[in-house]
Amino acid sequence: MIVMINGAFGSGKTSAATKLQTLIPNSMIFDPEEIGYMLRNVIVDDVRMDVEKTDDFQDMELWKVLTVKVAREIRQKYNKHLIVPMTIYKSEQFSYIHRGLKELDADLFHFTLMTSMETLHERLLKRGDEPDGWTFKQAVKCLEAFHGARFEEYIQTDGQTTDDVVNFITSKVLSNRK
Repeated sequence: MIVMINGAFGSGKTSAATKLQTLIPNSMIFDPEEIGYMLRNVIVDDVRMDVEKTDDFQDMELWKVLTVKVAREIRQKYNKHLIVPMTIYKSEQFSYIHRGLKELDADLFHFTLMTSMETLHERLLKRGDEPDGWTFKQAVKCLEAFHGARFEEYIQTDGQTTDDVVNFITSKVLSNRK
């Protein structure tokens, strides 16, 4: 089983994933952001293609490719259920990764944590992000991009605790496994 937890930066993905991991036996968190950090360090600016010279490692084609390949290798080697918290709002990257993970395991569940801009900003400030920082600058385009059927199933998190979100995900995942 693979559980993707999507949503804007600050929507609660990592908190939900961490709690969910304790409730799903034989599971682990697989965070594609770590692959992005590695690529950013290995593929320096003067090596990157022009389209990859942005402040977002998801613009590096290798990121989506390695995300699926590393997930496959982890599944084969360790035979664990994967919980994947990651903001993936760009359609091409999302489609590629979703398709790749679905080929890896038919029990793929995808949830997008949705929240109001006000709540999102409150959460970003609470965790220490700077109001003029990168995550704040991504907020509007993330929230706008997540509208559309490809990002279903939605979980509205305004006024919800992490436990509420995790209980919803757990009930869906455990009742709909193939």
